[in-house]
Amino acid sequence: MQLPDLAALSAPYRLVCIAPHLDDAALSLGGVLAAPPASAAPALVITLCTAAPTAAYNAVAREFHGQWDLESDDIVGQRKREDVVAMATLGVDFVWLEVLDAIYRCPAAYHSRETLFAAPQADDPLIPFVAGLFATLRRQLPQAQIAVPLGVGEHVDHLICFAAARQLLGDAAWYYEDIPYALRPGALERRLSALDGRWTSRPMAIDDGLAAKIAAIGAYRSQIGELFGGMAPMASQIRDYAATVAEAGGVAERAWRVAP
Repeated sequence: MQLPDLAALSAPYRLVCIAPHLDDAALSLGGVLAAPPASAAPALVITLCTAAPTAAYNAVAREFHGQWDLESDDIVGQRKREDVVAMATLGVDFVWLEVLDAIYRCPAAYHSRETLFAAPQADDPLIPFVAGLFATLRRQLPQAQIAVPLGVGEHVDHLICFAAARQLLGDAAWYYEDIPYALRPGALERRLSALDGRWTSRPMAIDDGLAAKIAAIGAYRSQIGELFGGMAPMASQIRDYAATVAEAGGVAERAWRVAP
């Protein structure tokens, strides 16, 4: 079910997944979202960057649009329609918060891949927005487990979510491995080595949710070519990584937490 806004939050959600972009939840936690424990409360996906841009596109936005092969006058609308299918495939509630993606929000600052995958600008308006979001979640859903990006790949929108969660959520947050960035050799290790504290992992079995995860990722047809090179390579890479993450056979997704 799609919720109109955060004011509509009422269900006792077991898990709230914070997704900077349309596709992050399915890519990184789709198996867990699709396979809840018996009699568990539902899960919720909150996607931040879903607003349609109104200003002229910068160079990196034009580059991405060309790779996505979407109509330039309805880029976000088409991606939202993909997201509706993916969320239905996972069987979760979801809400779009209508913030601009970094390439549209701060086009002068995030104008290239190098500036997009780097430290956020100090005056980025997403920073106070995410802080307000986490304050709302702590007030309205105090019992929910909140999952946020670990920041593998260092996309600015992911890093902003990570930093806010570390500061404001404390032990209430788990940090999921950002797919597809975590699929790159050494990327997860580089990210963990850059973080303070001692981090412990939590593999979560997704044997019952892997097929739905792959189907949900496949709903984002505009992204598959750029991220994986096609549907078949996507399914293969997702399966292989899930098998690598599992500690005792089967398939899993993994989240991280700072050890006390």
